[in-house]
Amino acid sequence: MGPEGGSDLRKENHLEDSCLKTDIKAQWKRPVVEVMIPVYKPGEKLACLLHRLRKQTYPVSRILMVNTEEKYWRPELVQNIDNLEVRHISKEQFDHGGTRNMGAELLQGDILIFMTDDAVPKGRRLVERLVEALGQKGPQGETMAMAYARQLPADDCLEVERYTRHFNYPKESCVKTREDLPHLGIKTYFASNVCCAYQRKVFEELGGFVSPAIFNEDMIFAAGAIKAGYGIAYASDARVIHSHNLTFWQQFRRNFDLAVSQADHPEVFRGLPSEGEGIRMVKSAAEWLLKQGKPSQLPVLIMGSACKYAGYRMGKMYRMLPHSLVLWCSMNKEYWRRVSL
Repeated sequence: MGPEGGSDLRKENHLEDSCLKTDIKAQWKRPVVEVMIPVYKPGEKLACLLHRLRKQTYPVSRILMVNTEEKYWRPELVQNIDNLEVRHISKEQFDHGGTRNMGAELLQGDILIFMTDDAVPKGRRLVERLVEALGQKGPQGETMAMAYARQLPADDCLEVERYTRHFNYPKESCVKTREDLPHLGIKTYFASNVCCAYQRKVFEELGGFVSPAIFNEDMIFAAGAIKAGYGIAYASDARVIHSHNLTFWQQFRRNFDLAVSQADHPEVFRGLPSEGEGIRMVKSAAEWLLKQGKPSQLPVLIMGSACKYAGYRMGKMYRMLPHSLVLWCSMNKEYWRRVSL
């Protein structure tokens, strides 16, 4: 090879080395993502969740599971997951906010994604889209504190619940800031730890999740973030499959606990009643069922809505109820052993 050929080869190698260094530098700068999943009586969905997390376009550095009650743990569901760590706690130790705070303290990632053990990623870009959503800015330059995913109904989802998913998680992405409070009201604070990514620095700055928390730790954190001048991103292209076919009694109890969380945090929810949004959802769902030619589902909608409202109203006034009645109404019996009425 002549001098000119050798020179060209050296230039080509130098160019490749420069590109490689640039790629390595870019990857080094890329935020590290870690996932925390509270687990209770895990099923096959957990194995599917982990399998799909492994195939994400944006790598997950570490997965931490905090499992409630080791006797319910199924190690066969998590085989061949190299970056997985499992911690076991008792049912008495579990708290919606405190357990997630414990997980956050054990992780070191720049971005923390909290998921539930039955939220199955839809596609390979869930993590990538959440990271992108966190990189957005609000209309006044607000930094995103958190970005939550869209929840899609499972194949076995009942019609009313299917519409509820559509109502709460529409196709259009958005960014919410305190400028949205006058027209969005309580929906400004809506977010879900079923699948939600957090900027670690902001999470720590705002003190993490409230604890003890019977429910709603995600919305309470979101409210604090909004009031502190941060934004919340809804990433509709970051999708998980997640839905429940709750009985009427389960709907009552779920809304009881939701209302308890609101009653305990008037600094967040005062002046932002949920009833109006609930009525709007019921009316919209009824119209949708009629358009779909499914009027037979209207009694299910009406009865379910009545149970939700009854649970909500009782939860709002829980301090006036006998302790035995509060325990009967609540999903989270262990919570009441940690707090006093």
